[in-house]
Amino acid sequence: MDIAEILGPKGLLANTLEQFSYRPQQREMAEQVGRILEQGGVLITEAGTGTGKTFAYLIPALVSGRKVIISTGTKNLQDQLYHRDLPLIRDALALPTNVALLKGRANYLCLHRMENTLSEGRLRSREMVDHLMQIRRWSGKTPSGDIAEMGDIPEDAPIWPYVTSTTDNCLGQECTSYSVCHLVEARRRAQEADLVVINHHLLCADFSLREEGFGELLPDTDCFIVDEAHQLPEVASNFFGTTVSGRQLTELVRDTEIEYRRDAGDLEELPEQTARIGKMVRDLRLLFGLDNRRASWSEVASDERVESALSSLRQALLKLEQQLHSLKGRGKGLDSCHDRCRQLGESLATFCDRVDDHEIRWFETQRQSFRLNTTPLEIAGLFQQQMECHRACWVFTSATLAVGGNFDHFQRQLGLSGAETALWDSPFDYPGQALWFVPRGLPHPGSPDYTAAVTEIAVPVLEASRGRAFMLFTSHRALREAAKLLEGRIDYPILVQGNAPKGELLRLFRELGNAVLLATASFWEGVDVRGEALSCVIIDKLPFASPGDPVLQARIEALRKQGGNPFMEYQVPQAAIALKQGAGRLIRDVTDRGLLVVCDPRLLKKGYGRMFLDSMPPMARTRDMGDVERFFSDTIPA
Repeated sequence: MDIAEILGPKGLLANTLEQFSYRPQQREMAEQVGRILEQGGVLITEAGTGTGKTFAYLIPALVSGRKVIISTGTKNLQDQLYHRDLPLIRDALALPTNVALLKGRANYLCLHRMENTLSEGRLRSREMVDHLMQIRRWSGKTPSGDIAEMGDIPEDAPIWPYVTSTTDNCLGQECTSYSVCHLVEARRRAQEADLVVINHHLLCADFSLREEGFGELLPDTDCFIVDEAHQLPEVASNFFGTTVSGRQLTELVRDTEIEYRRDAGDLEELPEQTARIGKMVRDLRLLFGLDNRRASWSEVASDERVESALSSLRQALLKLEQQLHSLKGRGKGLDSCHDRCRQLGESLATFCDRVDDHEIRWFETQRQSFRLNTTPLEIAGLFQQQMECHRACWVFTSATLAVGGNFDHFQRQLGLSGAETALWDSPFDYPGQALWFVPRGLPHPGSPDYTAAVTEIAVPVLEASRGRAFMLFTSHRALREAAKLLEGRIDYPILVQGNAPKGELLRLFRELGNAVLLATASFWEGVDVRGEALSCVIIDKLPFASPGDPVLQARIEALRKQGGNPFMEYQVPQAAIALKQGAGRLIRDVTDRGLLVVCDPRLLKKGYGRMFLDSMPPMARTRDMGDVERFFSDTIPA
């Protein structure tokens, strides 16, 4: 089937789908993707909001007759692709293509771990017990085991680690529930499918597992299509590194105790040793301080208490490994715990002993846990090696990949210097649909009264827009301050990130129709609110990453040593992409109209501001509050 026959102004979709509208950019992109699928190669594309890039890559993928893997940025996008977009197109084209959805193992109910938890009966709250009973009832009727089906239990509910598996604690073919394992069945369907929808975490997990010799999660494929590709460098950096977490250690202790009581029980020293390790993990968490933080390892490397605690923990793991070795063959679960103990000990030893100029060492703490991490300084070479292993054509696409009209920044990150590139602007009429307001008179963003000044600007803007706004902040501190300052100042409902789950906040925002939602990074992208409910987006600062971030610090220093300009080559491009994502919340349809407010005075006062301006859609611009009021008086009927 020819692309023009499907996506043309009088094509198949125009005659089949009521909501379809012809966009030349969409057709051109589909033709480019189709050519890559046919001829091979690497293609990087940016398709502005409204282009319809999902159809532009799905259609050539479906009609190509080739094996295709599509990787998306989030599980929500995965579900949208698989449950909404793919069936729509496949039915319209009357294609018999076999498609599958595959998520990471933590998204599937593990029957073995659920039974362990039920038999153990030691949960720390009544809510966890209630959730476990709900999951048990659901387990008897779910065909897929996908925990996304359990909408009544929050994604971050503490019960999930007790009923799902990780690469550490999965027993694989040794598991008594292997023949009815939901994850195994999902992977079997993916092996047999012509088109598989995954996410970036699973794509990178496949890369890292292949490196470790555990085999592939994903089937061989002719083409990888990576949507929301701007997220891939960060995800890949995490997977190409090493992590040892308090949670991994605590789960090892818990699982070892369960399996010991079930299959052994005659080595009294073992539960004493697991109790000792559990206390060591808790004590180590306290040595990092009470606050949640993310910092370079150099901040604690010279602390003798931390060094001593890590050394003692390594020795304790070695002793536990020896004890578990003496019980080898008693039970499959105990054997698995032995292997996990050995691997965690090796990872901890690697983290403590090795000094590698090509790695970044850092740590982060949560309320009750911690993570010790090593991250590659650069991943371009590592990613290229993986592309060599996966001999296929590659398509990378997003609404926000180019900076100032070129893809140099993204190409440097992943080593894609020889790739073809193409950019299609949004078909939306931005000069007619949107106004960009940069207020006058704001202090420098580093000033202590900056958030108060932003709030003063926001109040008349929100009155003009009659609520219906996102206020997006670059820090939680600024968000909390602004939330307090706005109380009693506006006559519209105020919703604050953190007061309810993200999905609930978005549902309320849409239902209320005149609310003001205050949020940080997680609302800057992947949020789609169409229509009048979202008519204004206010951004407090240019979204530069925190200069205190240890990974960013190390990459800046490395670029500086190479004679580069880390601010212009790395920090500004990253911030420009983030700003495009935030601004992209505003205009989501041809009928939308809205105001973008970027409060940061550096946008117009600093030379690098031009890179931000050149990366944004061509909105009408103003610095006059009167234009804002006229814009909304024209938009909103009296």
